Amino acid sequence: MTNSKSANKTHVTNVDVEEFLATVDTSEVRRADAHTLLAIMREETGQEPRMWGPSIIGFGQYHYKYASGREGDAAAAGFSPRKANLVIYGLSYAPDVEHLLARLGKFKAGAACVYVNKLADIDVDVLRELIRTGYQHITNTEMQSLQSQKR
Repeated sequence: MTNSKSANKTHVTNVDVEEFLATVDTSEVRRADAHTLLAIMREETGQEPRMWGPSIIGFGQYHYKYASGREGDAAAAGFSPRKANLVIYGLSYAPDVEHLLARLGKFKAGAACVYVNKLADIDVDVLRELIRTGYQHITNTEMQSLQSQKR
């Protein structure tokens, strides 16, 4: 049995993504940016969006397992349209993406995400490349890990 303190609290839900976006208390710019980002992530990952927890829109998924024994599933790429900014996950998963992040534009970096005030502040073509690269890295790494475990 998994200790609740170490269990992943963010799981896939049955909440409709469009319904969630309609209820988000943000500016019209943030809401429009969220719909644009939804389309971009759908195109670049080839996946349909699913809600992860109450506020993350995720695309695809991967399984992780830490040396500590903690494991779970997470979205391979995703975002959350928060009041203060758009939080975008998965852009820094791949190695050697610093040169792309340097060209992205105005953002703040977090441990596993970037914070963007509005899409107009960043280069959307670079964003697309970061999404595609991060998604391919995390899903290919996961597939390689699963294949080596089966041997």
